[in-house]
Amino acid sequence: MTHNTGLTPKFQPELTPPLEELEAQERRLVFRQFTYEDAWALGSLLVEMARERQAPVAVDIHRGGQQLFHAALPGSTPDNDAWIDRKRRVVERYGAASYLVGARFRAKGSTFEESSRLDPDEYAAHGGSFPITVEGVGVVGTVTVSGLPQLHDHRFVVEALEEFLDKSLPRNRD
Repeated sequence: MTHNTGLTPKFQPELTPPLEELEAQERRLVFRQFTYEDAWALGSLLVEMARERQAPVAVDIHRGGQQLFHAALPGSTPDNDAWIDRKRRVVERYGAASYLVGARFRAKGSTFEESSRLDPDEYAAHGGSFPITVEGVGVVGTVTVSGLPQLHDHRFVVEALEEFLDKSLPRNRD
């Protein structure tokens, strides 16, 4: 199994991807179903990718209020778990990726912290939490990574979802 092991170098500044790109990711990364076994397989894939990259992350998967998977890799800290909770709450409240929610506020000339009226100790619209969406059902859970810069956390989750879904049973690709 090969993964894209290149994280963007620290010296190369990155701009927020366009809203259209972030929204297209959510439309594309949809499951036919999401079982306990799927949570284990997706979480294990994320851990494998993180180990290959020596990424100091924590990984979390929730469905319907239940934590189905959690792992903390070397270099992660309890603070990563707090970030996971805050980013996950944004996805649960808005039904969209935590990075996309933050980008939408920035696109309106504000920030999530300034305009959401939500407690920043409880909610963080930073990259790394992505909705688990099931066809015909909607958002049923979240997959979250914390430990990298926020855009890298977001891209890491998207890459894992793309790989996982590409290996799944054939899906309608219209």
